[in-house]
Amino acid sequence: MFDDTYRTIATPSEGLYKEKGSKFLAFAYPVRTIDEVKAHLEQLRKDYFDARHHCYAYILGARKDAFRANDDGEPSGTGGRPIHGQLLSADLTDTLIVVVRYFGGILLGASGLANAYKTAARDAIDHAQIIEKTIDARYRLAFAYETMNDVMRILKDYDLKPENQNYNLDCTLEVSVRQSFSVRFYDDVAGLRTVKIDILS
Repeated sequence: MFDDTYRTIATPSEGLYKEKGSKFLAFAYPVRTIDEVKAHLEQLRKDYFDARHHCYAYILGARKDAFRANDDGEPSGTGGRPIHGQLLSADLTDTLIVVVRYFGGILLGASGLANAYKTAARDAIDHAQIIEKTIDARYRLAFAYETMNDVMRILKDYDLKPENQNYNLDCTLEVSVRQSFSVRFYDDVAGLRTVKIDILS
C-alpha cells in the first residue's frame, strides 16, 4: 500500500529567536499556490518594512515537488536553507515559513545566522497545529435519475460526500476519493453500466 497522506499546518503560527540584539520573527502559513506565497511575503514586507531581511522557504504539493529557499540578502545558505531544512525535518508540505530579521548591531557569523534562522523556524513549527491530509482523486459522475439509489449506496459504502450535485432528469455530482481506495471506487461505479464517470484529477 503506497502512502496517500501528507502533513501540513492547519492555521498560521509564529515563532521567535533572539541573539546578540538581533530579533528573528518567524511566521508559518498554510499555502497551496505560489500566488498565496507571494501574497504573504508582500504583506509581511509591508508590515515589517523596517526589517533588514525577510528570508523564507516553502514546500508545495502532496509529493513535495515544488519548493524554494531564499536568503534575501543574507550570506548564501544562511537564511532560506535552514528554514527549508526545518520544513523537511518536520515532514511538512503546503507550508511557507518567513523569518523576519531585525539586526542588533553585532554580526553573528555564518553558523550563528544559520542557527538563528533554523531555531526561529523550528519555534514557529512547534507552535503550529500539524494535521494529516489524504491525497485524493476527484471524479465527476453523470447518471439518470433512476440510478440515484445505486450511486448513493456506493458513496455511502465509501463514506463520501457528494459535491456540486445537480439532481434533475440527468444527474451529475463530483466526489473526492482517497487515492488508496480510488481504483476500487472507480470499478464499483463503472460496474453500474448507466453511470458515466470522468476523472477530474
